[in-house]
Amino acid sequence: MSLLKEFKVLAFLVVLVTGAVLVYAIGDFPDWGDPISPASEHVSSYYIENAIHDTAVPNIVTALLADYRGFDTMFETVVVFVAGIAVLFMLRRPKRESEVSMDVSGSPIVKTATRIMVPMMQLFALYIVAHGHHSPGGGFQGGVILGASLILMAIAFGLPSALKKISNKATVMLSALGVLIFSGIGILCMFLGGNFLDYSVLSAILPGTDRVMARSHAMLGVEIGVALTVMTAMFSIYADLASEGQLDQGL
Repeated sequence: MSLLKEFKVLAFLVVLVTGAVLVYAIGDFPDWGDPISPASEHVSSYYIENAIHDTAVPNIVTALLADYRGFDTMFETVVVFVAGIAVLFMLRRPKRESEVSMDVSGSPIVKTATRIMVPMMQLFALYIVAHGHHSPGGGFQGGVILGASLILMAIAFGLPSALKKISNKATVMLSALGVLIFSGIGILCMFLGGNFLDYSVLSAILPGTDRVMARSHAMLGVEIGVALTVMTAMFSIYADLASEGQLDQGL
């Protein structure tokens, strides 16, 4: 017991010291929105002036996240995947025979509204993913909406009913597939003689494209991979948290 108490004190001290260092470092930051800060003078101005010329993508945010700093975004996707797997391993436990699944009999109004809303949510989410590099949206946003539609089904009809639409095994496989799509595009670029996630070299295998349009098309593939991981990880985390790892009932 004393060892646990000492560990808590040590953890508190680490957090306290780290927080103090971060607060102290704020004094060296430029003012919020400072037009002559290094980021405003050198970094952001380049993206604003050259993003559409380099990538043929009018959405500068998507061009930045999926192309210029695609390596960082790929690992953000990996973090989402790891979060889903971590929750699965921490909460998932074998189901005891004495435990009986609860019969979820929700409101017919909620069920009817869900039947109407879910297809519209999923269609809108696909639009968000497909047009994320030309208008506001992208894989993270579309993936969250897709995941929310699955969670809505689980709330309205019960978790077992939602798992019949997309099983737990399928969620894990699709989550891994999303990361594989993102990293696989980068590896394919290397096989074609470019750098990792250097989409321009994909023009050699994408018909009717040049080195600029190849970057635009590749971003769509990246967004699809991100959406798959976000959607399935989000639903998997909900399923485990709502059922305490039993996958037998929802909220």
